[in-house]
Formats: sequence, C-alpha cells, structure tokens
Amino acid sequence: MLHDPNRVYVFDTTLRDGEQVPGCQLTTPEKVEIARELEALGVDIIEAGFPISSPGDFQSVVEISKAVKHPTICALTRANKGDIDAAAESLKYAKHPRIHTGIGSSDMHIKHKFNSTREEILERAVDAVKYAKKFVEDIEFYAEDAGRADVVYLAQMVEAVIAAGATVVNIPDTNGYCLPDQYGSKIRFLKENVKNIDKAIISVHCHNDLGLATANSIAGLQNGARQVEATINGIGERAGNTSLEEVVMILKTHDIGLYTNINPKNFYELSHMVSTQMRMIVQPNKAIVGANAFAHSSGIHQDGFLKNRENYEIIRPEDVGFPSASIVLTARSGRHALKYHLERLGINLDKNELNTAYHNFLTLADSKLDINDDDLHSLVSFKLEKN
Repeated sequence: MLHDPNRVYVFDTTLRDGEQVPGCQLTTPEKVEIARELEALGVDIIEAGFPISSPGDFQSVVEISKAVKHPTICALTRANKGDIDAAAESLKYAKHPRIHTGIGSSDMHIKHKFNSTREEILERAVDAVKYAKKFVEDIEFYAEDAGRADVVYLAQMVEAVIAAGATVVNIPDTNGYCLPDQYGSKIRFLKENVKNIDKAIISVHCHNDLGLATANSIAGLQNGARQVEATINGIGERAGNTSLEEVVMILKTHDIGLYTNINPKNFYELSHMVSTQMRMIVQPNKAIVGANAFAHSSGIHQDGFLKNRENYEIIRPEDVGFPSASIVLTARSGRHALKYHLERLGINLDKNELNTAYHNFLTLADSKLDINDDDLHSLVSFKLEKN
C-alpha cells in the first residue's frame, strides 16, 4: 500500500462511539447534517454507525452513504456473519465503503467476555476479516482492549488479520488504561515485530477514563500509527474518546513531521453543532473549543497578552474559527486590561484618572462577577462629569 508516510488519516466516530452517550441519540437527518459538516472539515473516514444494533442505525449508514462523497464511510460489526451481512447491506450506496470488524484481544476479554481461548479468538478474527473481504476491499480490524493485551499475542493477531486481508488494524485502548509511554511502545512493538505490517495502516482509538486519550493517541502516532480515531468535543462512552480537535491542533502546533488534511477553521462551528444536537454542553475549560479557551482574566496574563498575544496564546482563535480572544474583567484583572476596555468604549484616561477608575473597579469587581459596559461607564462618571 502506498501512503504518504507523514500523513495522518482522521477517522471520526462522533456518529458511532460518540453517540453512545446516554441521552445523546441523534435522528438520521441530524446525523446526515453532521456527516456533511465532517466532510467539509476534511475527515478521511466517517464511522456512520453499528448497523446490526438497530433499524435506525442501519438507516443512518444508508443515508450518510448517499449524502457524502469524499470520505470513506465505515460501519461497525462484531466478528460474526450476521453483523457483517448487515454492514455490507447498509454500505451499498457508499462511494468508499469500509467494514470495521473485530474481537477482544486481552486475556480479560477472552476469558471473561467470550469464555474462550486465545486460539479460538484468533480463528474467529481471521474468519471475520475473510468474510468481510467478500463484500468490500477496505477492511479495518479492531483488537478490542488491546491496551491490556499481551503484546506478543497482539502481534500474532495483527499479523494474522493482515494476512487475511485487513487494510487497517485498530489498536484500541478500550478502557483508557495505558500510560502514553506504554501505549506508544505497544505500537512500536507491532511496527517492529509484525512482518507484514507495511501492508496495513495502524490506527489508534483511545478512551479518556484517566484523562490520557489525547496523550496516548499522540504517543501512538509518534511511534508509527497513521490513523487516529476521535470524536468532536471528545464525546463518547464513560469519560469519552480522544478529542479530534485536540489531536489536529497538537500536530499543527508541534513540528513532529506529521499532518492531517483537516480544515481547523471549521472546529468551533462544528463543535457547537454537535453540542446543540446532542444536548451535551462543552465544558468551558475544554481545550480548543471551550468558551474559556481564549479568555484571559488574570492581570499578569492580560498584561502579557496585550503586549504580545503570543505571550499567552499558542493557537490563534481565528485558526479554529473561534470568534476572538477575550479579555475578561474580574477582580484579578490589572490596569492594562481596564484601560483596554475603556479605550474600546472610546474613553481615554490619563495616569491619575486611570488609577482612580481602577480603584473603583476593584471595589466593584469584588462584589459583582460580571462587569459589563454600563459598569465601565459608571466607573468613569467622575471623568464624564468633568467634561
């Protein structure tokens, strides 16, 4: 397979893994609307659903396949013929179809989920890939709970499914268990020890149970993975999935030789669309798209930002479609921030007047959380009266 070695393929699972959040189910028309925006964002693969799970999910894969032209449309299955049949049928209108099949790879899952053996699971994995290959060329295999799997057995599984026809192998940290160095070395071990690894792309799919999903995904990419599976706003089961916008902006901010084809200017708008449709608020301190991501309230930070924004901003808000950076007035703000806001209102004070206004401002800010323009006008009433 010929691939640009520095290109990272972005696999968005907002509409499948992301939609598994309780109370966040979407209608088919809502999913189609988000899928079109994901296409505009530049994602390479859209995981449109789990067709066997419900008639609604099946129909969503059908309708997204019709609506979207450029991205690969992916349908999830377990390693059995019924699931794969449903996925193949749901993908019949897709211009670039992919079946995503797989099975548990950790001893925990093999023993306590499947009540099986390593040998039987390996056989089921290979059979599923071979069966899916009868319907579509592009097959992704997921080794569920790979984060806790024995790495030698995992390598054996990966080699076997690639030999059976898998084009992508997904190494999920299903429970968000790994530390970044552990996850990175697991990916590196596969790159170095699976003899046919060059015939497939390694994909990373990390969960955020310990707050490490983004860090683990980056560690995986640094060690040879070239597809990242993520969701808008990092939504997903339990503590969520890797946040798509975080991974993309890390690769843009740090020169580690990797890039995506994502247009980050669409992030803010898409984040709000997903948040609104799923009725799931984005936490204000969320990286990249949170309401406070570009808000500066500490006096020291405000002063540094106003002197040169790069003192306290490593990403420009306009790069991710954010309306603008904001200087928020609080009791922690300094004279520079107050002067900035007064000048914005066309009020220019000399040094002594600013000192008086600032003294009045601190008294007010200690008792009032939200300082608005009317408050600012009242703070300088002494100046206005003089005039």
